[in-house]
Amino acid sequence: MGIAIVIAAIVVLLLLITVAKMHPFVALILTSVGVGLAMGMPLIAPSPETPGIIDSIKAGLGNTLGFLAIVLALGTMLGKMMAESGGAERIAKTLIDRFGQKRVHWAMMVVAFLVGIPVFFQVGFVLLIPLVFTIAMETGISLVTIGIPLVAGLSVVHGLVPPHPAAMAAVGIFKADVGTTILYSLIVGLPTAIIAGPLFGKWIGSRMYKQVPSEIAEQLVQHKEKKDLPGFGNTLFTILLPVILMLVASIANVTLDQASEASKVLRFIGDPIIALLIATIYSFFSLGYARGFNRDKVLKFANDCLGPVANILLVIGAGGAFNKVLLDSGIGDQIADWATHSQMSPLLLGWGIAALIRIATGSATVSMMTAAGIVAPIAASIPGTNAELLVLATGAGSLILSHVNDSGFWMIKEYFGMTVKETLMTWTAMETIISVVAFALIALLDLLV
Repeated sequence: MGIAIVIAAIVVLLLLITVAKMHPFVALILTSVGVGLAMGMPLIAPSPETPGIIDSIKAGLGNTLGFLAIVLALGTMLGKMMAESGGAERIAKTLIDRFGQKRVHWAMMVVAFLVGIPVFFQVGFVLLIPLVFTIAMETGISLVTIGIPLVAGLSVVHGLVPPHPAAMAAVGIFKADVGTTILYSLIVGLPTAIIAGPLFGKWIGSRMYKQVPSEIAEQLVQHKEKKDLPGFGNTLFTILLPVILMLVASIANVTLDQASEASKVLRFIGDPIIALLIATIYSFFSLGYARGFNRDKVLKFANDCLGPVANILLVIGAGGAFNKVLLDSGIGDQIADWATHSQMSPLLLGWGIAALIRIATGSATVSMMTAAGIVAPIAASIPGTNAELLVLATGAGSLILSHVNDSGFWMIKEYFGMTVKETLMTWTAMETIISVVAFALIALLDLLV
């Protein structure tokens, strides 16, 4: 019953956006209310333990934007400073020179894979999207061809590679070895990112030409009147500063006593929000004042770039609300009940449960955590189960078929200026390729190790 309601809700949502031409924010909120009513959720919470429809919508929107609003705002300011100073153009030109115009999409996948290891998907995305826009405008290549390798690299490391939170949590639940899990994740992750990124990106990009959306391009791509460009080293350090800070925090998390002051300070400055705040302020100096811009000009840049982000934030927040209503309605629990009675192998079970919960609820983290909790006791009772590969299989399943109930779907749609259909053909297809290819490689690796 619950799955049928989810399918019906997705169909209604697509019709509201594509046929009725309703704004995605309004359509998502309206569909969230409909799902809550259909699943029998109370209108208003009768108790703190039983959320009502309106409570789920508020919590989902608030929880999603509580992190993302800060990340997107700071990341956009940093991107604006890179654009106005010419820093994004400097890195873009360097990548084009080193890799060649025909292979620059490979460069984006490599950069995204490396940058994505210590940072959240959304943080890596806002850090690197100015480069994608600049390269697309410099070369005339479809935004899809350049952009898909970026999000493929980020998505693979987000779902498979510790120290990302869900992967690390799964390591603990399955009692896997962290070092071995990281080794296997790189063996599986790199070929997966290549297939879903540069190879699929070039194929779909040749069939779908997209230009950089003009409103976002105005903010994140350099204006041509400024001829001289900042140094490559200075620009690269500015964009990698938050990555370095987060990497230091990850190392401190593993090597230092958690109660020590040094550990607390390093983990504080390595938090994504604080790391981006430090990097953004640093960019005001390294790419602002040092480039001859005065305080009024830097302030104007910061103000101007936030306008186009408002619509993106609203749509992402509404996607979070839809996701939360699905979770609170008990869809995930219904899938979990079914899964506990199945007779699949642990690897296929972990991947399958995570995939079903991901498709139904839209949350990669929730699907991975839920699947890990269900499969762990089953796997423990089956001799010879490889715990490290089980972590990867669950992570691969949690990435499949991102669609309209995933806030990430709306972020990609808005930044890339695509329709819902185009986003399904690119982003959704890419996520599904990652999930299926990764699982195939995991199954192959299981035969060898």
